[in-house]
Amino acid sequence: MSGDVALVAITGATGFVGSAVVRRLIERTGCSVRVAVRGAYAASDSRIDVVSAQSLAPDNQWASFVTGADVVIHCAARVHVLNETADAPDQEYFRANVTATLNLAEQAAAAGVRRFIFISSIKANGESTLPGAPFNASDPCNPLDAYGVSKHRAEEGLRELSARTGMQVVIIRPVLVYGPGVKANFRSMMRWLDKGLPLPLGAIDNRRSLVAVDNLADLVTVCVDHPAAADQTFLVSDGDDLSTARLLREMGKALGKPARLLPVPTVLLKVAAALLGKKAFSQRLCNSLQVDISKTCTMLDWLPPVSIEHAMQDTARYYLEHDKHD
Repeated sequence: MSGDVALVAITGATGFVGSAVVRRLIERTGCSVRVAVRGAYAASDSRIDVVSAQSLAPDNQWASFVTGADVVIHCAARVHVLNETADAPDQEYFRANVTATLNLAEQAAAAGVRRFIFISSIKANGESTLPGAPFNASDPCNPLDAYGVSKHRAEEGLRELSARTGMQVVIIRPVLVYGPGVKANFRSMMRWLDKGLPLPLGAIDNRRSLVAVDNLADLVTVCVDHPAAADQTFLVSDGDDLSTARLLREMGKALGKPARLLPVPTVLLKVAAALLGKKAFSQRLCNSLQVDISKTCTMLDWLPPVSIEHAMQDTARYYLEHDKHD
């Protein structure tokens, strides 16, 4: 990393992605790191400065966080809520992911921050692709749910702010992120495999791009000071697309529990899922979603440093040691 970057400030540092970014910055760079957290935070290194922050409110005051920072990495977001309790969830996505993000960015620009890195989502592009026709960073955006729309609108606002203030903006759109401590549907699949359940997913011949959290964190670290990253949008994945069936086999291998996959026709799976109110989940299992990371690799001279096999092993090891009995 260039000596021009002395302090990097990170939101969402206690989250799944943010904590990996903090670790990577401390391991690979000589800069100091400032984290904004709501509760207690045990800093693992003397170079980590901790400031208190509220939740992602649109009127947060960020002076203590952005002052003196060369780069801000915005990992915090309102993500998918499995058991939604908000009266107007769409408005909550907009409030946290658009208004609060742009409030932070405005204050960062006013404080002289040189570069703002925004962790967006592939959902800004859309929900699925045809096999062999991956999304790329220059494709027109077609977000289909409130989360994807909120990320896309934040991107638009950040580009406008960059043009107005001169603060560089880097947008990174990850696909599904997995790794040690992953939750939600990915952990559910590990539970199914660990229990030896027969799964009717053997006939799915789709293609899905995934990204290990360590690969995402590595790319974020590269984007902190790479000259070519300024004002660019990057897609990121492991660079090795899998079918759902292959994903389950790789995961089962890592867990030491061979996947028991039954070749049920995909159309029957989708019908059954719709009847059970699981249409969205079945679409993620059955449909394709691929990304082309050639721009990311070429422009930044970057390759994902962690293989899918190694990342699966780390993910499975953590699950067996920490999550299996939750």
